Amino acid sequence: MFRKAAVTTVSNGNYLQGQANGRLPSMDSGRPAREGKVVLKKKVTLLRGISIIIGTIIGAGIFISPKGILKNTGSVGMSLTVWTVCGILSLFGALCYAELGTCIKKSGGHYTYILEAFGPLPAFVRVWVELLIIRPAATAVISLAFGRYILEPFFMQCEIPELAIKLVTAVGITLVMVLNSTSVSWSARIQIFLTFCKLVAILIIIIPGVIQLIKGETQHFKNAFAGNDASVMGLPLAFYSGMYAYSGWFYLNFVTEEVENPEKNIPLAICISMIIVTVGYVLTNVAYFTTISAGELLLSKAVAVTFAERLMGSFSLAVPVFVALSCFGSMNGGIFAVSRMFFVASREGHLPEILSMIHVRKHTPLPAVIVLHPLTMIMLFNGDLYSLLNFLSFARWLFIGLVVAGLIYLRYKRPDMPRPFKVPLFIPALFSFTCLFMVALSLYSDPVNTGIGFAITLTGVPAYYLFIVWDKKPKWFRKLLGK
Repeated sequence: MFRKAAVTTVSNGNYLQGQANGRLPSMDSGRPAREGKVVLKKKVTLLRGISIIIGTIIGAGIFISPKGILKNTGSVGMSLTVWTVCGILSLFGALCYAELGTCIKKSGGHYTYILEAFGPLPAFVRVWVELLIIRPAATAVISLAFGRYILEPFFMQCEIPELAIKLVTAVGITLVMVLNSTSVSWSARIQIFLTFCKLVAILIIIIPGVIQLIKGETQHFKNAFAGNDASVMGLPLAFYSGMYAYSGWFYLNFVTEEVENPEKNIPLAICISMIIVTVGYVLTNVAYFTTISAGELLLSKAVAVTFAERLMGSFSLAVPVFVALSCFGSMNGGIFAVSRMFFVASREGHLPEILSMIHVRKHTPLPAVIVLHPLTMIMLFNGDLYSLLNFLSFARWLFIGLVVAGLIYLRYKRPDMPRPFKVPLFIPALFSFTCLFMVALSLYSDPVNTGIGFAITLTGVPAYYLFIVWDKKPKWFRKLLGK
């Protein structure tokens, strides 16, 4: 059923045995895979690339609770400013990843770029934390939102039972895993459809909002910058919330090897997606404020539902369904992309060998997909998900900042590397500074949770020496690792 993935280039004799020696194989040798090998096919077109990015960025947050930014900024005008600036900063980060994706033509995203710039230890720590905690917890959280909102129309008059939410969530997670294991093409087609549903949902909010503006409903924008003054800590926390809402622009880089004409399509997909998302987010928040005051928005549990109930009557029942579809799209896009990180990490010898195997007929990295299923189920039914995400949210921005700093480092370390797409140096400098500033802020504002997350992340260091560096492993231990 499975065959080992084709490795097109090998930097030394140890790579085929799964030993990572700190150098990523050359991306530009152009040597074809050996005959008879099974490889991941290039099935990600420009449209599919756009759907992966938009479909993963837009989850439940913009529909349910955009109040984090408003709470920390203190005024309508400042909150809209933060939404705009966060979109521009996210575009800067996405452009940096576009450069990396066109000069390092290998899947794996963060992991691959850290491995190329800084070596195997930090790359292993990144994939270690992603596999064990970040991805299962993040998938479980967005899946719980899916379960809750898909059941919402059936429990309009009463509270939804928690067990029912978790059972429907488990079915949704399983369905996404099966879909990504079965067919790359169908996963991409469904992602396009779900992205279309997300954009329709946003238009359902934006268009009535524009109509309200035309009618002169601008009372909530008067003295837009008046209100509670944002504290010194509040404004950076608002940016943290905004950057989190835009996160997901990096997922196309996880599937670089499957993108058609990556030199052209990766930068195009990233630029088009970020412009659509930024304009959509800002206009959606403007639409909310045409009908809902700042105080009412802070009290609302689901802003889109409150907005729809006031303007659309019975049609508001459709909003929870669109929110559920939006969550399903984020689940699908996230699993599709992150499974490629595990696939590449296994191919480089940092994860068990079975995770780099490809289904002979379906051409999907099936083991790298389904490895997330049991871990996500454990998180769903037993884990304190939100605490885990709070512990490790800083780790995401630490490693993203490290990746973008690596872009600057590679400019000097390897100036002759072909760069079909190149950004001005101030863009990665500004973005990496922003990421590291948010990490420093989290250490200052929440030292306990951040300290726990830092400790969890550091467990990757002894794990690296135990699983990767230690040569004299017992035979049963080596067999367990697939070596």
